[in-house]
Amino acid sequence: MTIHYHHHEIDATHHHRPLIIEEYEDEHFHYSQRSPWLRAFILGANDGLVSVASVMLGVGGGSNSIHLLRLAGISAWIAGALSMACGEYISVSSQRDTEEADIEKERLEQLKGPAARAKELQELAEIYERRGLSPDLAKEVAEELTAKDVIRAHARDELGIDLDDLSNPWEASIVSAFSFTCGAAIPLLAGIFVLDPQIRITAVLAASCLALLGFGCIGAILGGANIFKGAFRVFSGGLMAMVITFGIGILTSRLNKNPV
Repeated sequence: MTIHYHHHEIDATHHHRPLIIEEYEDEHFHYSQRSPWLRAFILGANDGLVSVASVMLGVGGGSNSIHLLRLAGISAWIAGALSMACGEYISVSSQRDTEEADIEKERLEQLKGPAARAKELQELAEIYERRGLSPDLAKEVAEELTAKDVIRAHARDELGIDLDDLSNPWEASIVSAFSFTCGAAIPLLAGIFVLDPQIRITAVLAASCLALLGFGCIGAILGGANIFKGAFRVFSGGLMAMVITFGIGILTSRLNKNPV
């Protein structure tokens, strides 16, 4: 909440008017700081949706067998979710190792003696100078933050690492697999129980397209972008992948001349 103060005013009779305090709610925010995990979840779900729907449509384009479609769809879901989880775990673990190595390096520098600590203090002050502080104020800020928690100050301002928010590989891995699964469930549930081949393909395609539009709108709202542009971008990309895969399934079946 932001508060504005109006100074005393003196009227014609020299009486002081009372101090007036006006209050209003500050609704200022940044789109880049809004729900980063939700945006990551939407991206993962979109990946699961497009991957599994494309596989199901590709198989459906080359075969009328519902058993083959179920096997392909479920296999694509399991393989995709595990691949996403493993890839995210490896990536974030590597990032965590790098962060911890940099933090340990800062700790070792502080143990080298007064000269090394003075050099690190100067580096911190120079960082604040580059951000616009005067040399004297930059040095004062650096000294105060160093006295409070030297490692935290260097980690945050020199390395860009928040000690309270280090990368968590297990959390990232689980969220990635879960988001992929949520997206994959849409084409799976739309198609694996439909016996008629034509209706099955139509149901998978229709459900996937509607979900793509929904994901695109949510992503655009979270990012502060134009909703129509965001929805169209996600929809067109996913639709292209599904149509191309479906066409390859039909072409492969005709080339083999032996549809299942």
